[in-house]
Amino acid sequence: MAVAVRDLTEILLSRGKLDRGALQRAAHLRSVSGEPIHHILPRLGLVSEEDMAQALAESLGLALVATKDFPPKPILGDRVAVDFLRQSRVLPIAETGSEIRVAMADPLDAYALEAMRMLVDKAVRPVVAVPAELERQIERLYGDGRAAETERLRQSAAAQTASARKPGETQDVERLKDLASGAPVIRLVNRMIGEAVTRRASDIHIEPFEGSMRLRFRIDGQLRAMEPPPPELHPAIVSRVKVMAGLDIVERRLSQDGRCKTSVEGRDIDLRISIVPTLHGESVVLRILDRAQAPLDLGKLGFADTPLQRLNDALGHGNGILLVTGPTGSGKTTTLYAALQRLNGPDRKIVTVEDPVEYQLPGVNQIQVNPRIGLGFANILRSVLRHDPDVIMVGEIRDVETARIAVQAALTGHLVLSTLHTNSASGAVTRLIDMGVEPYLLTSALRAIVAQRLVRSLCPHCRAPFTESADALRLVGITADGINAATRTAKRATLYRAKGCEKCGGSGYLGRSSVAEVLPISERVRRLVLERADVVEIERAARAEGMRTMREDGLAKAQAGQTTLEEVLRVTQAE
Repeated sequence: MAVAVRDLTEILLSRGKLDRGALQRAAHLRSVSGEPIHHILPRLGLVSEEDMAQALAESLGLALVATKDFPPKPILGDRVAVDFLRQSRVLPIAETGSEIRVAMADPLDAYALEAMRMLVDKAVRPVVAVPAELERQIERLYGDGRAAETERLRQSAAAQTASARKPGETQDVERLKDLASGAPVIRLVNRMIGEAVTRRASDIHIEPFEGSMRLRFRIDGQLRAMEPPPPELHPAIVSRVKVMAGLDIVERRLSQDGRCKTSVEGRDIDLRISIVPTLHGESVVLRILDRAQAPLDLGKLGFADTPLQRLNDALGHGNGILLVTGPTGSGKTTTLYAALQRLNGPDRKIVTVEDPVEYQLPGVNQIQVNPRIGLGFANILRSVLRHDPDVIMVGEIRDVETARIAVQAALTGHLVLSTLHTNSASGAVTRLIDMGVEPYLLTSALRAIVAQRLVRSLCPHCRAPFTESADALRLVGITADGINAATRTAKRATLYRAKGCEKCGGSGYLGRSSVAEVLPISERVRRLVLERADVVEIERAARAEGMRTMREDGLAKAQAGQTTLEEVLRVTQAE
């Protein structure tokens, strides 16, 4: 069985999984090493294992095995050597009287196919498997290979600890460096990051406690406990993370922050790393910045048509302030980055002042705040104005000085984007006035205010519809205004609940989406600001002009099957 290189690569190119430049790199390496193209592309991180498996299956006319197709117990039992299965990356998944069905990471491996034929003395029918899934199934059926590798790493750490009999920090540091650069701990940390990316996690938390270590992933905003490595491996794991981020491996008493890049499943991943000392050791949080999970496109962030149009209208002005408000973790920065992507072009100079810089945007001048050396938001903003920018993004307005400079920048012909910590769009106005910004300046500078939250999106593969009466909805604070016209007429609403399936890992949710309200600064709102009206009056005026609140936006998404009523109530309960 052979595969035409052109057919395989053309499949990947046509699906947008590979570009011509990456293909040229792989082809050059192939000409030098002689290694097959379907080995080179995933190894270089140019194509994910899953995409390569799908392309191989299509080019060879073979089936692609799914997780549910793997058997509950070994097919051949102890008739096959586990080392052979692991090294050849093959796994028998079904057997009949005349043939055996074998999942293979590389169906072009003639040696593995012939070895299986000789072993069972039957015809062998190969199917294609994603390598990572195949390895997981081999470990599940034939033994805990990960545990064996972890045990080897544990023994290595113990051996090096035992050898370090002489006291002294230098020798201890050298031991940690040796552990951090060793293949087992590198594989362990890489596997941890890879699993987090596969599960769509936004953060990895590694926390030491007395006699134990806790590993948790934040998935769709919720922390989930994972199987942790042995606690004695904690120093080696922390040291490896420090090496990756270029941090001081010796310093274990002070907090450290850093960042690095890695490649997982064919795509580049940015990692933002924070390490803080705790009572039982250093606690590590790795923020995973994966553009595939957080596309920097306003149209893909979950904004409904009317709020999105109002947001685009505000960005269409050449000057003024656009504010995005909400608590920490509500997606404000992602929204601002998506707005910058929309504005980014050769005809505009864009400068950002951030703490910290999360995504790196080509063509955008990004500045990292460093208060320890006097490089604060206000100081940087003054310097930025002398660089003739068209668009300025201020990561957060934290004090009156920064707010006033931002307003002055907007009034002198710049478009300013920033964030503010308030519960609602109308609350941002009163917050700025309370900080000391004069109302007459705000009315001239403000273009629009966005308030947003993130709700978990229902898994489309397993969501379950149900009906709820309008009376029951009123019991949880949802009035007729929050229910669409059809529901008010029928007295019942069709909603959806989370169920759980293989696609969503049993949670019932898959990804997150925004619920938002967008408040344009109209003439009526300007008059209220000049009169120092309170939040309720401003919101009432905005709703009269067509603004839909976050809760109303969330209820519309719940009725559309995009999220659940519980999620909407959870994130808008303070509204």
